[in-house]
Amino acid sequence: MSLTNTLLTTIYSKRLRAIERFRRHPWDVQLEQFRLLMSYGARTEYFRRYDLNEFCTVEKFQQTLPVVSYDDIQHDVERIRSGESDLFWPGKVEWFAKSSGTTGDRSKYIPITRDSLNQCHFRGGRDAMALFADSNPDSKAFSGKTLTLGGSHRLDTLGGGAQCGDLSAILIHNAPRWVNWVREPSLREALIPDFEKKVEAICRRCSRQHVTAFAGVPSWNLVLMSRMIEYAGADTLLDVWPDLSLFIHGGVSFTPYREQYQRLIPSDRMRYMETYNASEGFFAMQDDLATRDMLLMLDYGIFYEFLPMKDLHDPTKAIPLSEVQTGVNYALIISTNGGLWRYMIGDTVEFTSLNPYKIRITGRTKSYINAFGEEIIIDNAERAIAAACQVTGAKVLDYTAAPVFMEGNAKGSHEWLVEFDTDPSDVLLFAEVLDRTLQEVNSDYAAKRFKDTTLRPPRLVVARRGTFYRWMEERQKLGGQNKVPRLANDRRYMDELLRINAL
Repeated sequence: MSLTNTLLTTIYSKRLRAIERFRRHPWDVQLEQFRLLMSYGARTEYFRRYDLNEFCTVEKFQQTLPVVSYDDIQHDVERIRSGESDLFWPGKVEWFAKSSGTTGDRSKYIPITRDSLNQCHFRGGRDAMALFADSNPDSKAFSGKTLTLGGSHRLDTLGGGAQCGDLSAILIHNAPRWVNWVREPSLREALIPDFEKKVEAICRRCSRQHVTAFAGVPSWNLVLMSRMIEYAGADTLLDVWPDLSLFIHGGVSFTPYREQYQRLIPSDRMRYMETYNASEGFFAMQDDLATRDMLLMLDYGIFYEFLPMKDLHDPTKAIPLSEVQTGVNYALIISTNGGLWRYMIGDTVEFTSLNPYKIRITGRTKSYINAFGEEIIIDNAERAIAAACQVTGAKVLDYTAAPVFMEGNAKGSHEWLVEFDTDPSDVLLFAEVLDRTLQEVNSDYAAKRFKDTTLRPPRLVVARRGTFYRWMEERQKLGGQNKVPRLANDRRYMDELLRINAL
């Protein structure tokens, strides 16, 4: 075991025991979190509005408080942003994470309390280090600097004195001082609002630093890493940072980017660790890098509920952790120490293990294609793209898909706009494998495709290089937590992208 990892596992030994406890006694720990949350909630206007107190049961909590989306609480959030206290959480909220989920025009402002910063987000970062060091004792990942590509923040506009910005920028700004000893870039470069200027500043500062790990969203980090190689005149990132050995990633699926990173970092020592860290909370992380499954973190001040997607329009069917099953697609509902109560975050997950509780992210409640009853979700799309790449030797940079609606006697289909880093050996074969795999993993899609009953074969459009980047730039969505929507049930994003692709 390396000296650094020995120190980390020693420092975090108590924390590793706590993680082992919720692995073994998950429902006991969740009930403890529930009781703690109730004690705080009882001091808020929101609980008084529904006549709830700190002694309510889980059953009464579920029966009394509604399941809400951002639209339902937006008015209250604006009150909090203007400076009002004790609405969702005791005290005044100083920070708001600006989030749009994918590339929506209207931003959400998610309250970030001191409790959620310290007990959830920062604890998640420390736990990722502890779990990785414990399971990878010989890694050099923490022997040097960790490069974090964050967003930016600014003073809020409603007069309450709060700050708002990307979650990553909020974390960088509030991190303990010791973090600056092991993190790059400096606060000045990290918070540059212009993404392209930030990338150039990071290249200038960090090309000569001893970087051994990096963290962030795969898509934007790929832009940074490609530019770093170009800036340094190198062939691979290992020419710049020879001991690079860990990428802690989240925000979007890593599957479409894995081969590109392996090409940029051709090392058997390199490890990739997925985390599920959203503006609303830190929820899960890989504790075994041999699988895609992530351990659900149960003592971060979050009480979890899960609504089967088949019952999405009936929130009374939401269930606690103790009642979930494997193989079911659930919408995630959270109550948190950030003051979100029975909040439907918009993500969908599937449990792959109940002992301990492990999940995979399967998609978004609003990011799917179901124009013809086919119910395609992101997990289906990722598996189909991966299969098509494997067969044709392709590497995908970005993609999105949307329905082609029936007109007259014509049948419907799906249109896929795909930007390749490495072109497929046969574009038609890529589309065929994509279609065939979707039928294998989704019986509803297979039924609609049977003998072209409802759906014709998918239409594949190869995007010109840089199309998705130019689209995000046009929408002022470069960097940070912004994501390309993989699936949409209408053609708004697709038609915008096709317009840019034709320029």
